[in-house]
Amino acid sequence: MANHLYQNDLPDGLDLGPTVAIDCETMGLNPRRDRLCLIQMSGGDGDCHLVQVSRGQTEAPNLCRMLENPNVLKLFHFGRFDIAALHNAFGTTTTPVYCTKIASKLVRTFTDRHGLKTLLQDMVGIDISKHQQQSDWGAPQLTDAQLDYAASDVLYLHELKAAFDVLLAREGRSELAQACFNFLPTRARLDLAGWPDIDIFAH
Repeated sequence: MANHLYQNDLPDGLDLGPTVAIDCETMGLNPRRDRLCLIQMSGGDGDCHLVQVSRGQTEAPNLCRMLENPNVLKLFHFGRFDIAALHNAFGTTTTPVYCTKIASKLVRTFTDRHGLKTLLQDMVGIDISKHQQQSDWGAPQLTDAQLDYAASDVLYLHELKAAFDVLLAREGRSELAQACFNFLPTRARLDLAGWPDIDIFAH
């Protein structure tokens, strides 16, 4: 397992495979206000590829090409936030997508615990640390501890997806989950456009 850190964009010619797990680190939890600092990705092979984003940066051609590639599934946990952060930074629409938090809420209706740490413990038997979650991701130089933390958020998502695919099929909710995943990029755009806390489907 290795971390590969790049500046501003993925390198030319890097192929992360047909399913890429993605997570973002920002300066806060408001995708319009808080700038995107780091994007971490894994193709499921145990390696993590991280792109550090410069302040004011608005382009990352290789990254955006992958995010928009219809033949590459982008795998998230709470994709709603990450998709919005990527769109706000680069103007790109990430699709197609899969979100393990949505999958969890559709099949783990016996609990209200849908955080990544809990899901990895319960479903994959892996314990990850959240110690660096609230560190300064805008620092010019990130520590090894920060990079390891960031990597842990994507390295096991492929295993988690496989477990959820089984549960979604068992409960007859695979089609419903796919419809939710298809809507996620639009949900992210609604957040950015000013409807983050309003259910437009309500009366």
